[in-house]
Amino acid sequence: MTVLRAHIVSRGRAEGEALVTSRPISFLGSVDPKTGIIVEKGHELAGQSIKGKVLVFPGGKGSTVGSYVIYQLKKNGTAPSAMINVKAEPIVAVGAIISDIPLVDRVEKNPITSVKTGDKVLVDAIVGSVEIL
Repeated sequence: MTVLRAHIVSRGRAEGEALVTSRPISFLGSVDPKTGIIVEKGHELAGQSIKGKVLVFPGGKGSTVGSYVIYQLKKNGTAPSAMINVKAEPIVAVGAIISDIPLVDRVEKNPITSVKTGDKVLVDAIVGSVEIL
């Protein structure tokens, strides 16, 4: 088991299977809020579901409406269980906070390279850690 220190953005604690991408995600237009499936053409996660996953990505991009899309995902039961960013920006941070989704960033080792898709991961955004189980 590996434990990495992280900066807390949205408090909470959740675990799940990691889904990792090196590309930013625009929640408005790139993710279907009804299904949780990445629909952005050409995105490396296209066709995959973020539902119940620990979503690891550099950060968000695009419209501020993305915060509301994250909230819609949560309301629809299709949201990730937690999120890890290299550096969270306001769209993802606000979306996570209003949706009660644990979010950390500034992990002591780059999460894009230290966490692999399929790893079981615990995000503890109460103490500020990422555990690769």
